[in-house]
Amino acid sequence: MVESGYFGLFMSSLLAATLIPISSEVVLGALTAAEGFNIWLLVLVATIGNTLGSVVNWLLGRYCLHWQDRRWFPIKAATLDSATAQFKRYGLWTMLFAWVPIIGDPLTFAAGILGVKFHLFVILVAIGKATRYIAVASLAHQIF
Repeated sequence: MVESGYFGLFMSSLLAATLIPISSEVVLGALTAAEGFNIWLLVLVATIGNTLGSVVNWLLGRYCLHWQDRRWFPIKAATLDSATAQFKRYGLWTMLFAWVPIIGDPLTFAAGILGVKFHLFVILVAIGKATRYIAVASLAHQIF
């Protein structure tokens, strides 16, 4: 992954925020430990990629809900119901937790379904994801 550098990090971060099970934190950690990479640029690239992946989920929620009863639909009804209930209970601020494994992707999908204003969605998701990536890069830098 080190060979693909920033582009590999961007792609792994983007895909990790969708429903594809990929760990962008491992890629960020490896690149942070490798020679020749700017840590802040790595955090920025990972944050942008991961935020764009969440935008994909928002768009899917906004425009693809009519396919939810199909067998191939990526989010189970119970998971979607749980994310929607969490979102309704705690509101827009749940977008700061879009990075949390298992619940983050359904939360961003639910935000699309519920019509969360796009600009607020992007700002809050980016803040949460940037905070997570700063913590991961910092920890990886200290360890390696």
